[in-house]
Amino acid sequence: MMTEILLGAAAFGVAIITLFSGFGLGTLLLPAFALVFPAQAAVAATAVVHGLNNLFKIGLLWRNVDRRVLLRFGLPAVLAAIPGAWLLGMLAVQAPLMRWQSGPLGGVVTPVKLALGALILLFAVLELSRGAARLRFGERWLPLGGLLSGFFGGLSGHQGALRAAFLAPLGLSPAVFAATQAALAVLVDVVRLTVYGASFTTLGAGLGNESLRPVVVATLGAFLGSWTGRRLLHKVTVPFIQSLTGALLLLVGTLLATGLV
Repeated sequence: MMTEILLGAAAFGVAIITLFSGFGLGTLLLPAFALVFPAQAAVAATAVVHGLNNLFKIGLLWRNVDRRVLLRFGLPAVLAAIPGAWLLGMLAVQAPLMRWQSGPLGGVVTPVKLALGALILLFAVLELSRGAARLRFGERWLPLGGLLSGFFGGLSGHQGALRAAFLAPLGLSPAVFAATQAALAVLVDVVRLTVYGASFTTLGAGLGNESLRPVVVATLGAFLGSWTGRRLLHKVTVPFIQSLTGALLLLVGTLLATGLV
């Protein structure tokens, strides 16, 4: 019972933070599930909570979705997710670049994680550096952002950090930012899961009846976190969103590049 409570609390806290940033729920929640389940089941459980929570966020915020951004960013993202998901099968057989262990911490660095992590870290520096403000991506770069986010979303599932790096500089209100992020995430998830196809069988095998209660509790915790975060959106400023996004980009980029996630 204590395990379920801890998972629910973790999902609640992470969902509040990631409602503002627009990404990070899956990345930050996966380690919590990995402490309870084997790796395969942890990935599957995280995917369930991530997908359902994005649908829940759309239900809360759908009126705030920026349709212009959804079209200019979402269409390239959906198209790019297809070859990204296809390439996943080819890269999955490649040997890791390195493995490391330092006390209780350890990681496996793969070519995909290293490339994606380095790219995200670059965007984080641009987002947090005032001197680099002129280099921030404007609205004209949305199609490129969609291509990159969709491709890496299909390839590794890590689409949110890249998406946030291109959307944060647009100055969208917190509610519009969160709603548009959730809508774009669902679009890419539907496409990549369709391409994965047979992966559903593999993932389903990792979740038994004993996993049902922890997943349900974590999902409810994420729902409550998103609902709570929505009530706080009117108190959040755009500069706060940009600073939070930059900080989480640094965290996620580092976790990926070092193979910790």
